Amino acid sequence: MPLFYKKFRFNIIRIIIYFFKYTYNRLTLRDEKMFINLYIKKNFIHKIIIILFSLTLTGTLCIFGISNIPKNDIKKKEDYIEVPILMYHGLVKNSKKQNKFMIDPKLFESDLKYIKDHNITTIFVKDLIDYVEGRSELPEKCILITFDDGYYNNYLYAYSLAKEYNCKIIISPIGKCLDEYSKIDDKHETYSYLTWSQLDEMVKSGLVEIQNHSYDMHSKGKNYIGCKKKKNESIEKYKERFTKDIQKQQNLITQYTGTTPLAFAYPFGAFSDETPDILKEMGFKATFFCYNKMNNITKNPECLNGLCRFIRPNSISTNDFFEKIYKN
Repeated sequence: MPLFYKKFRFNIIRIIIYFFKYTYNRLTLRDEKMFINLYIKKNFIHKIIIILFSLTLTGTLCIFGISNIPKNDIKKKEDYIEVPILMYHGLVKNSKKQNKFMIDPKLFESDLKYIKDHNITTIFVKDLIDYVEGRSELPEKCILITFDDGYYNNYLYAYSLAKEYNCKIIISPIGKCLDEYSKIDDKHETYSYLTWSQLDEMVKSGLVEIQNHSYDMHSKGKNYIGCKKKKNESIEKYKERFTKDIQKQQNLITQYTGTTPLAFAYPFGAFSDETPDILKEMGFKATFFCYNKMNNITKNPECLNGLCRFIRPNSISTNDFFEKIYKN
């Protein structure tokens, strides 16, 4: 029986018991003469009996009626599944380079261990989309692990640990950076970016999913930030510039990995009013924000527009981090 109905039944019974106790106390606390006077007043006694009988009968009918209402007849709020999404950037062992965006690989491993120990299943964006569109179900407890920008240390540490713990991760790289580092041999844990061949290797493992983070819009200026429309830029010019960049990244990811992203991670979390509609026209079904908030996933496709993510800092323990997430 639903908790609401149990509480309702309990409250009805409490009211009836309280009325009996109240009446009894009122009668016994009066002196004998008062009691006799009450007894003599038959009309008053009759009223009390009728009230008690009515309360008892009404309570019984309510309890019986509510407990036998078919579940399908009870109007429920829209069903949803709570899905947290974690947001990482880089993993570095050099403590001097660790900050809000670059954390210790041991801390990431601790996070993965927590996820496994608590029977939480790591999933891809595709799994969310399949659930929303009715093609599959989601695990009872699931989570998404995302990495933005596409640093080489994602391959060096995150991918290695994902294989060790059999966890899925999602990487949204900056295309221009991958182009540059695919032409040189520079593998530094702090500043280097992935190559297209490393990206392809990770995708083929089945443990890594690639999403779009723009080709060359991960920058700031006086009149702009990330994918946001520039000051005094017309909507037509903005749409042309934005579409060209994002489509270029789509084509490169498809070319080098054989997969096509369905989600877009806004650089710096910045976008304009027109951006979501442009992305939908391009075929994207999900977008990522940078807000620390739990996601309520429903069968409504709009729930995938603006998925929130918990930024993983280097300053708190794994237990504190996850406690904060599941209390949100």
